[in-house]
Amino acid sequence: MTGTTLAVRPSAVGSPLRPGIRRRRGRRFLYWTATHAIAIALAIMFLAPLIFMFLTAVMSSDQTLTGALWPSSWHWGNFWKALTTDDGVMLRWLGNTLIYAVLATVFMLISSVPVAYALARFRFRGRKLAFVLVITTMMLPPQVTIVPMYILWARFHLTGTLWPLILPLLFGDAFSIFLLRQFLLTIPKEYTDAARVDGCGEFRAMIRVILPMARPAIAAVALFQFFYAWNDYFGPLIYTKPETWTLAVGLSTFRAAHHVEWNLTMAATLLTVLPVIVVFFLAQRVFIQGVTLTGVKG
Repeated sequence: MTGTTLAVRPSAVGSPLRPGIRRRRGRRFLYWTATHAIAIALAIMFLAPLIFMFLTAVMSSDQTLTGALWPSSWHWGNFWKALTTDDGVMLRWLGNTLIYAVLATVFMLISSVPVAYALARFRFRGRKLAFVLVITTMMLPPQVTIVPMYILWARFHLTGTLWPLILPLLFGDAFSIFLLRQFLLTIPKEYTDAARVDGCGEFRAMIRVILPMARPAIAAVALFQFFYAWNDYFGPLIYTKPETWTLAVGLSTFRAAHHVEWNLTMAATLLTVLPVIVVFFLAQRVFIQGVTLTGVKG
């Protein structure tokens, strides 16, 4: 029996089709780049300052005074030096910022969630007026009330501490109440009606039934409050003293003390913004879901 010759397809060898595949991939890449050109440009605009801060933070002190954009040698110890210089004052500011941001977020949730639930679920006389009053407080800038508020906290001997910034959150936050209330309006009332039939009171129905469904909105307002407290400069500048400064206020003093050591300044700045970036990327899915699912029902 004579041997048979197997026909080999050109694609098995690959040489005739590879240029065509490359051309198709190149066209797809160009089409994707053209489609997302605006997004790519915006991403470069937002990432460029962070990249510049990082590259400057790992340079030597002498190189930062030149026009070099790329470090000739990588000094990773600048981050630890920024934390421990001046007797570790950055670590103290970091602790104060964490206390402020975490307690403010917890107090805001404790006070704002029940108010938003009541405005969304209860039917009582003056409900719309109460909601309008809550919205009105959002239009009042803090600079208008800062003098009487400072006098009030001074009479309680709380100036120089973080408590004038934290305790007001026990009385609710207007923006958080508004956002939560709009989200709760999108949850069907049948869930709470079924919970009442099963013997749940209003508080238990809120805790066991409604709040698990409102997790995206709660996460969104919690992140908003955490970011606001972390980046707050005006409040700590007015109420706190050097021992209780937060990173936002202390960083300006750090920059003045190390005005020629740009590598340490950029390292301290990067350490300040890094926790916020990490928290956002870890929780961005639930954050975006909470914002996009918030309804606009009245």
